[in-house]
Amino acid sequence: MAEGGNQYARTKVQPKDFVSGWVVGFIIASTGLSVSTLFLGSDIALKIGFKQALIAFGISTFVLTIMCMATTLIGNRSRLSTYMILHFSFGKYGAKIVNFIFGITLIGWFAVAIELLAVAIYDTSISTFNVVVSKELIIITTSLFITITTVYGIRSIEKLANISIPILTAFLAYVFYLSVSDLESISQLFDYAPKESTMTLFEATSILIGAAVLFPVLMADFSRFVKTDKQSLFSVLGLTIGTPLAYILSAVPSIRTGEVDIIKIMEQYKLVIPAFLLLFIATWSTNATNLYSASLTFTTINKNWTFKKVTITASIFGTILALLGFATYLFNFLEFLGILAPSISSIYFIHFFFIKKQNYNLDEINKWEFSSLISWIISSVITVFTYLEVFQLTHAYFIDSFLLGAIVYLFLKRKTISFFKTTS
Repeated sequence: MAEGGNQYARTKVQPKDFVSGWVVGFIIASTGLSVSTLFLGSDIALKIGFKQALIAFGISTFVLTIMCMATTLIGNRSRLSTYMILHFSFGKYGAKIVNFIFGITLIGWFAVAIELLAVAIYDTSISTFNVVVSKELIIITTSLFITITTVYGIRSIEKLANISIPILTAFLAYVFYLSVSDLESISQLFDYAPKESTMTLFEATSILIGAAVLFPVLMADFSRFVKTDKQSLFSVLGLTIGTPLAYILSAVPSIRTGEVDIIKIMEQYKLVIPAFLLLFIATWSTNATNLYSASLTFTTINKNWTFKKVTITASIFGTILALLGFATYLFNFLEFLGILAPSISSIYFIHFFFIKKQNYNLDEINKWEFSSLISWIISSVITVFTYLEVFQLTHAYFIDSFLLGAIVYLFLKRKTISFFKTTS
């Protein structure tokens, strides 16, 4: 195991642990087959109609792909985790603030996924088998499996993804096929629209981007293991193909059955037992990735914290959140991410390519990088106002965040960027 079990949390990945791009692409794709992702695909399709949903899926994927292509190169060329990269762009102490927020966010995702799984299994075990299965027991058991997998690092997650993705994709494709076969014609699917829309196309797109907006920031955690630039860009296809595919595979059965809960959908096709296994494996695979990134985050806050101990501690906190019902705040949680996260990725992209010229030396980390912190705070505050529609810029608050972070940071660092020196 790398770095004495610490997964290169604070050092550069060594060549002996490099992997191919398809391995990382599979890991990324596995996160698209999560309970929360399937829930979003179903819920949005039922609320805005299939045609509108496809547009939302496409726009959100395009935006996230472009952002990921930029940040994946930083991880591949620096060979450092996202959290060490943030040490360079935000400073030693500034990065601790950012990393703490990301760590809590990832634990939030961890909690949402296992809680949604527990609720789905609990409801269906009663309605289908007339058996009461404790939600608390489901949450704790699932958390235990995920924690054991994560403790053994990216190789363990890779093996799980290699097994789970083909099985999950094949199963969802089969249900998709059954759903389409039940339709009188394919136009029935595309013509579907809710009687009363409770969500706009923009709101749907915003939620979808918020759901995956951490991907661009966290791509370095995975691309740092990839052998070459070209392969790291290839790995982004895990998001470009995997995520919209998961949305579509969940949306069509939902439109056919009118249900959002995937187990209730499977119940109509007499596939409840496979659905139990599907949800469990999906949650296991996705949350191993969430917990892995969260653990890397917290290990950079304190050098005395080992990856293994942090993983176990983070898992306990995530489990407690799930037991307390954190999933109730899912949509608000996603919108919050859409405000904070995009500007961070634009700031550290500019810092790596234009300030440090793609050269990060671990002995050259400053205590504070006030330009980055100020840019992040200003862009976040302004984005809050555009989100609340006090005034508008691009009419997409997540794009406001990304662009504002870049613009303010470029302005504050204009004297140190060669482009501005030659044109001024």
